[in-house]
Amino acid sequence: MSYSILNVPENGKKITITDGVLNVPDNPILPFIEGDGTGRDIWAASIRVLDAAVEKAYGGKRKINWMEVYAGQKAFDKFGSWLPDETVEAFHEFLVGIKGPLTTPIGGGIRSLNVALRKLLDLYACVRPVMYFEGVPSPVKHPEYVDMVIFRENTEDIYAGIEFENGTPENDKFKALFKEAFPEEYAKIRFPDTAGIGLKPVSKEGTERIVRSAINYAIKYGRKSITLVHKGNIMKYTEGAFMKWGYEIAEREFGDKIYTWAQWERTKAKKGQDAANAEQDAALADGKILVKDVIADIVFQQTITRARDFDILATMNLNGDFLSDALAAQIGGIGIAPGGNINYDTGAAIFEATHGTAPKYADKDVVNPGSVILSGEMMFRYMGWDEAADIILLAMGKAIAAKTVTYDFHRMMDGATKVKCSEFGDELIKQMS
Repeated sequence: MSYSILNVPENGKKITITDGVLNVPDNPILPFIEGDGTGRDIWAASIRVLDAAVEKAYGGKRKINWMEVYAGQKAFDKFGSWLPDETVEAFHEFLVGIKGPLTTPIGGGIRSLNVALRKLLDLYACVRPVMYFEGVPSPVKHPEYVDMVIFRENTEDIYAGIEFENGTPENDKFKALFKEAFPEEYAKIRFPDTAGIGLKPVSKEGTERIVRSAINYAIKYGRKSITLVHKGNIMKYTEGAFMKWGYEIAEREFGDKIYTWAQWERTKAKKGQDAANAEQDAALADGKILVKDVIADIVFQQTITRARDFDILATMNLNGDFLSDALAAQIGGIGIAPGGNINYDTGAAIFEATHGTAPKYADKDVVNPGSVILSGEMMFRYMGWDEAADIILLAMGKAIAAKTVTYDFHRMMDGATKVKCSEFGDELIKQMS
């Protein structure tokens, strides 16, 4: 399509998708949102690192054609819109892009620009790898045991945003309808006259596509297990259904590649626990992926005390939100945690900083650009540019091992050299050689 506020690079080509497979040209056009607050410093460092990795990996045979698109404060200041339609259209057209942190508008309108982009593009999978770089300060004894990927459903659960504020006509109407249709359920509301109301939709379709994506990822990257995280012991028909539907699609679509705890339970009921254990052991010895589940509250303990038992975690939106940041704390914090929002069916994907805008540090060239840089690594791997992705991981590991770090790590590392945001980018490029 034609754009009035965006400039499309003349020499680039679109990424497309055919039968679920991305077609990535050597000169792809990649939309980017610089981001608000510290996003300006972070992006200035990150773009140099990403370009250097591509140059190092492919010697000029591949090159990114960056296309700036707008959202957040910069968009509002320039165009009077927090999220211009052309930005959404550009991500639709060019499929794969990256963004920095965005301001959440104060007042009415869009609750969250990040959530708005995910919904408008139906980016149903929030993918959050969590891995440790040796030398990063950590509050746990063995952060090196943490090597997990969270698949968080991005469009349902309480993030669907269905709420009725107490004292509004909408709230009164909903409670009146609810009381009339379901008086016994209404009676469970402890203080109905002052209660705000929220709905938590969890669908079979939404569950199936996030679990399917997690299993496909496990197969592609040789992961050993997938854990369905849920609170189904209490919320039986939402979170409990997520577990049930997750097991069902695993067995129905991937029966020759997985073994589930649901299968183990059936065998135990028929033949006893020893037979079930033997069956599971044989399946895992044959290279099958174990699909299991855990209650949401205990997972926060077990991912600390038994981190090596977890590989991929698939869950709903709110659980995944909590879990992503909790796991990131073990490996250095969200300043170095990458993320991607992906629709594996359409190919659309936006990789992003997982932290906020930190406005008090804006334009001071001090913050850690690691979250966006590692999100770029994720983006390259999604595009099939594994060589460039590997170079970024190696450079990041070397820079941290050399104790050349930004202030957030420097204050917790003995003998470290503190560098600016831009200088950390320089260090990564240096380590590429």
